[in-house]
Amino acid sequence: MSRSDTAFSPADGLGVVLDEHLRWIGQWHRAIFYRYGEGVDEEGPPGAFAQWVAAARDGDLAHQPAVEKLINLHEQMHRQARFLRLKATTGDYPTEAEYEGVAARFDEFCTQLRRVERAFGAAQSALDTLTGLRHRRGMGEALEREDNRFRRTGQPYCVAIGDIDKFKSVNDTYGHDVGDKVISTFAAVVSRSIRNFDEAFRMGGEEFLICLKETDLEDGYAVIDRLRQTMQRTAIPLPDGKAFAVTASFGIAQSHAGFTPEDLVKQADQALYQSKNGGRNRVTRFEIGRASCRERV
Repeated sequence: MSRSDTAFSPADGLGVVLDEHLRWIGQWHRAIFYRYGEGVDEEGPPGAFAQWVAAARDGDLAHQPAVEKLINLHEQMHRQARFLRLKATTGDYPTEAEYEGVAARFDEFCTQLRRVERAFGAAQSALDTLTGLRHRRGMGEALEREDNRFRRTGQPYCVAIGDIDKFKSVNDTYGHDVGDKVISTFAAVVSRSIRNFDEAFRMGGEEFLICLKETDLEDGYAVIDRLRQTMQRTAIPLPDGKAFAVTASFGIAQSHAGFTPEDLVKQADQALYQSKNGGRNRVTRFEIGRASCRERV
């Protein structure tokens, strides 16, 4: 899975799309009824929506039903509008039913666009602005859902907590702007290292939580250790053109009957504490009754 360091913000750009289509519908009316601006829609619909859709597809959002509906409405509206414009160029003006068809599609498109904009805007407010990951406040609900699935199916999941090593010294040495770059880079590495249906959260500061769904402790350990290795190989650019690298420590725990999601978070946190005390840049697995630590590779 490949993602850019800057997450696509689905609410962004839809206001531009709406403004562009409000201008377009006026041009279309003039082309149909007054033969002014006959070139409208000849080279396709306004470009802002196509750009937004391309970004949504890169961000794996275009398959969502609300977005699919918006795309379909857009295509239908412009197909009907283009047909009537072509008729008008020959002096064959649209019937009332044909005109009302385009007008209805336009109203439906604008309504759906505003609905999608509001929905994504609300979701975006739950995201951390620096990393694009969800805030801690949405974490409990997500873990509860996964725990309910585990209790229904018996298929385990894992919770991992990661913490950037010696982060305070990064801020003290290079300043908070570079510190923010370290945090956003770590978040990008996390996003690239997990599957689309796994979830990651910024718990606060330089600490992150990762929920690996349908995963046992052995497989979860392998995922998180690869993430750890990727992070230590990732160069963080400095303003003077130089670069440096940071490491991160992790603790991971697997769901078990009789333990709540809150218990699982505490277990992962205990394992993280052992990773920090054991020399950092390592992953510690919490196992019932003990925590085992594997040395860094």
